[in-house]
Amino acid sequence: MSRANSFTALLLVASLSPCLCFAQKPATPAAPPAGPPPAQPLEGQGQLDASPSLFAVLAAINAVGYDANLDSPTNSPLRAAVRKWIEAKQPPSLRRLKQFFDDHHQTDPNADLSQYISFGLATYGPPDFRPLLPDGQQPPDVAALEGFREILTEFYREADLESAWKQAQPLYEQAIARYHEPVTQAVLQSNGFLRNPTSGTRGHRFQVFVDLLAAPNQVHTRVYGDYYFVVVTPSVDPRIRDIRHAYLDYLVDPLAIRNSKYFDKKKGLGDLAQASPILAEDYKNDFVRLASMCMVRAIEARLDGPSGSAYVEQSMKEGFILTAYFYEALPAYEKQDLAFRMYLPEMIDHLDVAKEDKRIAQIEFVSQRATRVAKSAPKAAEPPLTGAAADLATAGQLYAAHNFSAARAAYRKVIEQSADKPLQAKAFFGLGRIAALEKHPELAVQMLERTLELDPEPFERAWAYVYLARLVLAAEEPEIEAALKYYQAALAVQGASEGATKAARQEMSTVAAAIKQAKP
Repeated sequence: MSRANSFTALLLVASLSPCLCFAQKPATPAAPPAGPPPAQPLEGQGQLDASPSLFAVLAAINAVGYDANLDSPTNSPLRAAVRKWIEAKQPPSLRRLKQFFDDHHQTDPNADLSQYISFGLATYGPPDFRPLLPDGQQPPDVAALEGFREILTEFYREADLESAWKQAQPLYEQAIARYHEPVTQAVLQSNGFLRNPTSGTRGHRFQVFVDLLAAPNQVHTRVYGDYYFVVVTPSVDPRIRDIRHAYLDYLVDPLAIRNSKYFDKKKGLGDLAQASPILAEDYKNDFVRLASMCMVRAIEARLDGPSGSAYVEQSMKEGFILTAYFYEALPAYEKQDLAFRMYLPEMIDHLDVAKEDKRIAQIEFVSQRATRVAKSAPKAAEPPLTGAAADLATAGQLYAAHNFSAARAAYRKVIEQSADKPLQAKAFFGLGRIAALEKHPELAVQMLERTLELDPEPFERAWAYVYLARLVLAAEEPEIEAALKYYQAALAVQGASEGATKAARQEMSTVAAAIKQAKP
C-alpha cells in the first residue's frame, strides 16, 4: 500500500466511530476576493467550522519541527497522518520551510504556535494565502513572519495539501459534531441572557474554528477588523466555557465602547487596577476595555449559578476590579424587561465610585492566574512484548546497564529472528552505538549506514545521522563537509526526538563556527 493510500486508510479507521452521524462534506472552497473563507452557519448564531488556511499552515510547521506534545494521546490521528503524507511527497520547498521555521522559532511552544495561528487567521487561505488586512494593519506577529507566505504557497502546491484537506474532512466532521450542540446552547444561553435579538453587532462576525493539527488543549482568540476568531484544538472535553467567554466578549465589548461616555465619570477607578501584577497592559491602559471584561466575567458567573461567586472573587484578585459590582448589579437587570444594551447606561450610572474604591482597596492581588487543568486522554494499555520485540527491549536494558557483550548478542538475535525492517533498524542502531563506544569506528559506520537502509523510525534515523557526523569528525582526517550534510539530514527528519534535533543544531553550529574561524 502506498503512503498516500495509508493516509486515507488511517482517516477512514479513525472516523468509523459509533457517534459519527454526519456525512462527509466537500472541502471548503478558496474564498473569493471579497471576504474571508466561508463557513457553515451555527444555527444562525455565529460560525463553527474547520479552516483550510489553518490546516495548511499547521501542516507546514508540523513537517519541519513543530513537535509540541507530539506524544500526547489527546492528539488527533490526523496530525500523524499529515506528517506521513508530507514525508511521502518530499516537497522541494521543505528545506526552505525548515530554515524559516528555525529562524522564527520561539522558546515557548505556545508562543511558537501562536504566531502561525495568527498568520492562518489573517489570510484568505489557499492557494495563494493573500492577507486579510492591508499591510499597514497586519498584526505584529504576522508581520514578523515576512516571507512565509511565498514559501507556504509553494509548499501547499508541492505537498498537494488540497488533496490532503479533502481526505481529512471525515475527521473534521467528527470533531465539529462534538462541538455543534454545546456551542449552539452556549450561544443561545448568552443571547438569551443579554436579550440579544441577533448574533452580535451588525457587520461583525464571530467564528469558531476546530483545528486538529496543533498540540492539544489550546484555545486562541483573535480580533481582526470586523472578525472575532476562536481556535480550539483537540481536547478530551470540548472547550465550551472558553468559547462562551469569547462569545460574550464579542457581544459586550462593542456595547461598552458605544457607552464609553458613561464610563468617563468612573474611569478614576481604573488607576486602582494598576497594582495588579498580572493584569494585561491593554486593560490597565483602557478603562472601557477593563470594564467590558469585568462585565463579561460577571455575566459568566451569573450563568454559572451558585458556583459563580468563586469566579467573581478570583477575577477581582486578578485585577478585574469591577466584576463584583456588575455581578451584584445584574439581578436587578434580570428582573426588568429591557435588553442589556438598553439597560447598560443605567447600570453604569448606579456604580458608586466611593463604595467601589473601598471594596477594591481590600483586594489582595494574586501574582498568578488561575488555570484550568485540561484532562488528558488515558493511554491505552500496551500489550506485553513477545518474540523479537521482547528481545529488543532486553537488549536496550543491557545496553543501558553497559553490559555491551550481552546487549550485542541480544541485538544480533533480533536481526536473525525478525524480518521487520524498522525492528531490524533498531537492532543495527544499537550495534552501531556499541561499536562507537568500544572504539570501532569503521564497524560503527557500517552498522549505522545499515540502520538508514532499513526504513528506521524518526528516533533512530535522526540519531544515526548525528552519530555518523560525529564519527567522520573524529577520524584522523575529519570530513567536515560530510559531517555538515549528516547534521542537515538529521534536522530534516520529521518527528525526530528533541535531543537529536538539539544535538544536531548545536554541533553543526560549532563546526560552522570553527570553519569560519579557520578561514584566513
